[in-house]
Amino acid sequence: MKLYTGFLVLIMSLSSLFAQEKPNVLLIAVDDLNDWIGVLGGHPQAKTPNMDRLAKRGVLFANTQCQSPVCNPSRASMMTSLYPSTTGIYFLNPSLDKSPQARKNTVLPKRFEKEGYQVSAAGKLFHGNTNKKYFKEYGGNFGGFGPIPKKKITSFPGHPLWDWGAYPERDEQMPDAKIAAWGINKLAQKHEAPFFMAVGFYRPHVPQFAPQKWFDMYPLEDVQMPKMRKNDIAGIPQYGIDLTREKHVAPTYEWVIKNKEEKKLVQSYLACVSFVDAQVGKVLDALDASPHKDNTYVVLYSDHGFHLGEKERYAKRSLWEDGARVPMMISGPGIKPGVTTKPTQLLDIYPTLLELTSLKADAKLEGNSLVPLLRNPQSDWPHYARTSFGPGNYAIVSERYRFIQYNDGSEEFYDRSKDPQEWHNQAKNPEYASIIAKHRKQVPQERAPILGKNSTGHKAYKAAEER
Repeated sequence: MKLYTGFLVLIMSLSSLFAQEKPNVLLIAVDDLNDWIGVLGGHPQAKTPNMDRLAKRGVLFANTQCQSPVCNPSRASMMTSLYPSTTGIYFLNPSLDKSPQARKNTVLPKRFEKEGYQVSAAGKLFHGNTNKKYFKEYGGNFGGFGPIPKKKITSFPGHPLWDWGAYPERDEQMPDAKIAAWGINKLAQKHEAPFFMAVGFYRPHVPQFAPQKWFDMYPLEDVQMPKMRKNDIAGIPQYGIDLTREKHVAPTYEWVIKNKEEKKLVQSYLACVSFVDAQVGKVLDALDASPHKDNTYVVLYSDHGFHLGEKERYAKRSLWEDGARVPMMISGPGIKPGVTTKPTQLLDIYPTLLELTSLKADAKLEGNSLVPLLRNPQSDWPHYARTSFGPGNYAIVSERYRFIQYNDGSEEFYDRSKDPQEWHNQAKNPEYASIIAKHRKQVPQERAPILGKNSTGHKAYKAAEER
């Protein structure tokens, strides 16, 4: 009996040792972050030293596209590795569990839980109030988009979340600071099993609030506007104009110009980006100070982009570069620093993490593992990236080009090597006919019907269809 007991203890010890050797995973999500970070050069004044340092210790995916330019469908797609055209989740509702197709897939954190990982999270990873359902340990949202002043700072009369300015007084009053503190505490704890940990920050999502010191980094008189041109929507099909303007809740371009708020909106966005970058830095510092530093894969990403006046609009919900392109970077054991401009997608994260952690691949996932690009950022990559905003509206992106097809058959095509602002629609240029045809073939013909109803996305889509 003693021999048997000793043998059992030895086996358990070896199992524990093996478990500890498995790599950890740290997800860092940032809400509504476009390419206005230092390493992506989206805005010349953006100060993001912490995201920059993370990018430089791993691979920066400089051409990553979200699967939908709005929170709920993008996050649902990333966590299931299924396109919206598969799940039917195109807009702000319904929740993930209302899609029969989505329910067939095990969401990313649940897969790691099944594999014996210690799974925890805080903040915004899934949309809405479903985070508790999918994370075994959920630390909370710590106030979400708050705190909110009793009276709006701006004169914009619309949606209560659409406000911007210096508020509150101190960083520690911000939910994102509390989420970072939660992450610091978790990383300092002893883990008996490999961990899958996620922190989801709420800024720079509206309301674009941050304490005054972050605004002081960007004096209003010195703020540079993004590159725009007069009549920035010339050449865009009417359907595309309607889809990105009708029934939206953001301030219109006309309202912003009339009220002279354009510089203030850019300033507040930059302030929020630098504030959230500091919270990212706190989590990275805690990881570096922990025993998990050399055995943790870190993935930082955003759910979609954001317009700050480009294409004469504000907010998200577009298939252009400003709405669909997102930061993404991956670092960790064995990953050498590099940059790739191959077209990648948020739904690639799930299969990538399975391969990095030596877990069995899942054939139901529609994304592609990025491990070949982590090994060699310039390796051959035959895949395109796809973004949609409602069935029939798709952006197909390759390394050099963006092709957009709307549900009425109208199209846009941009050669971003010559036209990075996407000002000149080349859809009817015969010189690009064969290239356009290749991109057009990537448009899915099978499209799940729209689930849910009455969100702003549902209304915008319906309005574009009826115009």
